[in-house]
Amino acid sequence: MSNLPLLESGCCTPLVREPLGEAQAADLAGVFKALGDPVRLRLLSMIASGSGGEVCVCDLTGAFDVTGPTISHHLKKLREAGLIDGDRRGTWVYYRVVPERLALLSQLLSGATA
Repeated sequence: MSNLPLLESGCCTPLVREPLGEAQAADLAGVFKALGDPVRLRLLSMIASGSGGEVCVCDLTGAFDVTGPTISHHLKKLREAGLIDGDRRGTWVYYRVVPERLALLSQLLSGATA
């Protein structure tokens, strides 16, 4: 995940009020690229809507017609984009969304001010 001020602060200047800097645009492009894949978008949705706020990877793999390593690759891309986080419990990894990152994207695209 990036260390850009835009993505760390509790508020940001909405896209409609001030142009993005080069580094901010590059970071956000990576986030949107991660979201541009249908499998990743479905994975994010499944994780975000999981009961208790998290989902075991074992519950994700059966929902797709792709291999386990492919699901792992997609989860890695979502994690690198800062959209999800996870921790290992025994042999399984449990994933949850990073609410601050999703809220920032929502705020940025809506043009709302903090």
